[in-house]
Amino acid sequence: MSKKKEILWRVWFAVLLLALFGAAIVFKAAQIQFVEGKELRHLADSLTVYYKTIEPERGNIYTENGDLMSTSLPFFEIRMDFRSEAMTDSLFNKKVDSLAYMFAKEIGNKTNAEYKKELIKNRQKGNRYYLVKRNVKYPQLQAMKKWPFFREGRYKSGMIVLQKNERKTPFGMLAHRTIGYVRDEGKVKVGIEGKFDDYLKGVKGEILVQKIARGNSIPLNGKGDIQPKTGQDIYLNIDVNMQDLAESALVRSLKDNNADHGSVILMEVSTGKIKAISNLNYNKNLKRYIESYNYAVGEATEPGSTFKLISMAALIDDGFVKIDDVVNLEGGEKKYADRIMRDDHHDEEQNDVTVSQAFAMSSNVAVSKLTQDFYGKNYNKFYDKLKSFHITNPVGIEIEGEALPVVYKPKEWSSVSLPWMSIGYEVSLTPLQILTFYNAIANNGKMMKPYLVSSIKEYDEVFKNFEPVVIDKQIVNEETVNSLTTMLLNVVENGTARNIKSVNVSMAGKTGTSIITNENTSYSDKKYQASFAGFFPVDAPKYSCIVVVNNPRNGRIYGTEVAAPVFGEIANKIYAKDMQMHENLEEKPVIVNNSLPLIGNVKAQDANLIYNNLGFSFHSDEGVEYGITQKQNNSVGLKVNPMIENLMPNVVGMDLRDAFYVLENRGLKIIYRGKGKVKKQSIAVGKRISEGAIVELDLEL
Repeated sequence: MSKKKEILWRVWFAVLLLALFGAAIVFKAAQIQFVEGKELRHLADSLTVYYKTIEPERGNIYTENGDLMSTSLPFFEIRMDFRSEAMTDSLFNKKVDSLAYMFAKEIGNKTNAEYKKELIKNRQKGNRYYLVKRNVKYPQLQAMKKWPFFREGRYKSGMIVLQKNERKTPFGMLAHRTIGYVRDEGKVKVGIEGKFDDYLKGVKGEILVQKIARGNSIPLNGKGDIQPKTGQDIYLNIDVNMQDLAESALVRSLKDNNADHGSVILMEVSTGKIKAISNLNYNKNLKRYIESYNYAVGEATEPGSTFKLISMAALIDDGFVKIDDVVNLEGGEKKYADRIMRDDHHDEEQNDVTVSQAFAMSSNVAVSKLTQDFYGKNYNKFYDKLKSFHITNPVGIEIEGEALPVVYKPKEWSSVSLPWMSIGYEVSLTPLQILTFYNAIANNGKMMKPYLVSSIKEYDEVFKNFEPVVIDKQIVNEETVNSLTTMLLNVVENGTARNIKSVNVSMAGKTGTSIITNENTSYSDKKYQASFAGFFPVDAPKYSCIVVVNNPRNGRIYGTEVAAPVFGEIANKIYAKDMQMHENLEEKPVIVNNSLPLIGNVKAQDANLIYNNLGFSFHSDEGVEYGITQKQNNSVGLKVNPMIENLMPNVVGMDLRDAFYVLENRGLKIIYRGKGKVKKQSIAVGKRISEGAIVELDLEL
């Protein structure tokens, strides 16, 4: 074969191979397109298209009166899909200038020209997940949907809206720890948020999405989307005004006494509803008091003298002691085995005193001596009495973390355990557990279970109601209740808490001071806990309250100085604002003849109620809140008392309740003297005022 033919043969062979290879490619492509295409496209879709979980909107937490305590605020992330199926080049080119203008005006990171260039570049690249703006609030989102191009809708504009919810507490740190939180995808659950998470979290939904570059995904127009179901709302027994009162009073005491931490609980006597619960501790980094632990529920300590009420309840209810019995204080010292019990304060002239007097002066010797005398030969009888008072068991509050009470059984006692237990040592209780007992005394012996949640609602319809629960119908008899109430009243009238005695509201309670220990300290470290527990008003108790302050360090350590004033402030302010706690107007004669009685500077609503009940004609202009009553022929009218923001109002002639309401709402602090109506105010009417200023009021009947 010639050289030429050999070369041609090789060339044609190569061409033939290429032709066959090309034909094979065409054949395979046709097979994939027309035979296997449907199956392969389905496989591709199955790898890139899937249902993504949508988190539901979490339910809200409200007070019983509808104040919002915790809610989820939506925040949005706005992105663009430049390959959206309905985004045409003509539409994009027509709207890009106006969209770039809005980006520059409202987002503001770049100029119009820079934004336009960036938008065109991303359109050319076919970016399916272009970031427009993060952390967009709902009103901003609504405005953005009206921007040029975006108002064309999701598929024409490629606008992608991704919602994220952030939990907010509108009242800040108020009851923050009790409200609680859920973190780490539900692994950490605290407070109401944690306990009622199953109700609050709602039901998840699903949306069809497609994976795109870098692990991102975009929503598709899936007909099988399942909408999430919003969580249910929780309503608490907490009253936000009482909560604010309690927290403000507590934080002042903590600051004044340079204390580590403290707690306050305010409970409705007849029901066990917790109306306020505050827990504050000093944060060194933030240099202020915050709520980071629920001491009221979770911290069990040796309570000290507030436990004496429990010891006296046992002695009186078992018939061993009457409050008028005389007990010898033995010079303020009593020896038990190798230890000496001492009274903190002892008057040498007061050795033989009544049981009520000994309790009022918080005599350790008297209480321990009586307890030892009557239970010393039968420890089990005293322990059984404590069990019957339910202090050996937790109260069962809804939220997690209640510390177990520590009350050792008699077989574990030493020869000095009984006398020291009687005054609040060798036992550990939480503030809530102590208050539950005091509340039972205020409630005529009926022990109620403390509870925080009043109801669960779904779209404003009640899903579940929580009613008061009786732990024990009668922990002590009525005679014992009367004796204990008399002793608690005597503490405030003549004893260790006489510094909080008020002309406005009667209070009954017991001071407590104890040396506290933990795993890092001992009794020798001399760290104290000051407390006060009681109820008010005494004749018809409506609220019980406990105040505990841990490790005060400014020279004041006793419950008398540190905790009792907090209780007194709360009681006085609640009384001033709660008309139901005041004596019924119908029970006191107001009119001595047929002349028109004028009641001075008063709230229009109250004046209308009073005059209508008395049978007099009364009228005031619509919208008037406060005014001064004046005679108008045979009727009573109301001259407007203007309330101008930042200017001192006229409170002369008002009763203390109204004066407190008007002045505290303007951020003023009030000092008052006397009783009756306001006769004189220290800041002149119309003078400019600032929050925190002090106004002095002189009262006169």
